[in-house]
Amino acid sequence: MCRHLAYLGPPAPLSALLFDAPHALARQSWAPRDMRGGGTINADGFGVGWYPPGATTPVRYRRAGPLWSDPTLPALAAATSAGAVLAAVRSATVGMPVTEHAAAPFGEGPWLFSHNGVVAGWPDSVTGLAARLPTRDLLTLDAPTDAALLWALVRDRLRAGVPLDRAAAETVVEVVAAAAGSRLNLLLTDGVRVAATTLGHALSVRARPDSVLVSSEPLDDDPAWRTVPDGHLLVATATTVDITDLGRP
Repeated sequence: MCRHLAYLGPPAPLSALLFDAPHALARQSWAPRDMRGGGTINADGFGVGWYPPGATTPVRYRRAGPLWSDPTLPALAAATSAGAVLAAVRSATVGMPVTEHAAAPFGEGPWLFSHNGVVAGWPDSVTGLAARLPTRDLLTLDAPTDAALLWALVRDRLRAGVPLDRAAAETVVEVVAAAAGSRLNLLLTDGVRVAATTLGHALSVRARPDSVLVSSEPLDDDPAWRTVPDGHLLVATATTVDITDLGRP
């Protein structure tokens, strides 16, 4: 199981999310508090995507190795501030490749995407869903992984004009119907809004008057953190948070 987070609010150094907090993503990569469903550490790649001031298209930095082993990232993160960020560390499912292109965030245009979980019965369980995608999308998947296919399914909806929250929720409902027992914790942003699903793993949110932080695990002991119940959809901006049942997005 992976770990991911998203932030919306006033520009903040990436290091505040990745390194500085007591349980920042770097610490979660080697000392996660909750690895239900398998895995002990998140050492199979990482990535961070952020939106430079005034930009609608994010920058991505992804690597195949553990976050803690990257010599460039600490200085880059300390020198880079952004008001919208999505970052993730990866614990690869057995049998799936460990490459830079398999690490989240996946992206296209204004969108960034991450998946924490596993598609049960992969790949046979979802061949029917994959067959409905444009052939070119299947031939150009970032990697032959369940997360990359989930991104392709979400992206297909986004391209058709489906809003972030519906694209995430509809994909989860469709995939779990085809692959019962899947863990489908999706995280999606366009730099203005965040949509996240909980199905089979934890998610917490910390809302302040001018910012929102969504994370697999709280980054600190701030009492403002609250748990997002399993089977729910979170939709947030920097100033609003809405949580609904996945069955009623």
